[in-house]
Formats: sequence, C-alpha cells, structure tokens
Amino acid sequence: MPSIPPGTRQRCELCQVEIQGMVGGADLVHFSMGAPGTRAKLWARVCQYLRSPEQCARCLNQEASLRGTVTSNDYYAEAPVLDLGVIPPADPLG
Repeated sequence: MPSIPPGTRQRCELCQVEIQGMVGGADLVHFSMGAPGTRAKLWARVCQYLRSPEQCARCLNQEASLRGTVTSNDYYAEAPVLDLGVIPPADPLG
C-alpha cells in the first residue's frame, strides 16, 4: 500500500480508522475513541490480528516501512487491579 499524501486522509475499510498523511511520513491515525496515534500503535492493537490474505490486502497498515517500530507502549496495557474494599460474604456452611 503506498503512502498517503500529506494533508489527505484515507479510511481503512476493515477497521474504519482514518490515517492522515503527514509531511515527513509520520502519519497520524485517528481512532474512533481516544487521542490520535501512530501506525505502530494501530498495528499493535488491530492490524497484527488479521488472518487471511484477503484481509491483509484490504488493510491500509500492512507496509512495515510506513508504520515504523512498534514499542511496548503501543500495545494495550493490562487493566489495573482495583481494591474496592469489599469483604467477601461468610461461608454459610462453615
């Protein structure tokens, strides 16, 4: 998939994100929720899970040279453990 010209946007028909071409090649990904991110973040969270050649052919983010290096911060983080202070009920049999 060729790069996206600066100042234009393309919508991926699979995941519906918009990728905005930027000067210098560091494209901006507009997710449906949350702050814009990088192609690397899109790959870590979505694109890597495509399975069929047909899906990969339709994806706007399959070119490794365009997405850059994926870091550990690009993946979803584990949910935090919440201490709600709830005391479990007593065992009625014990």
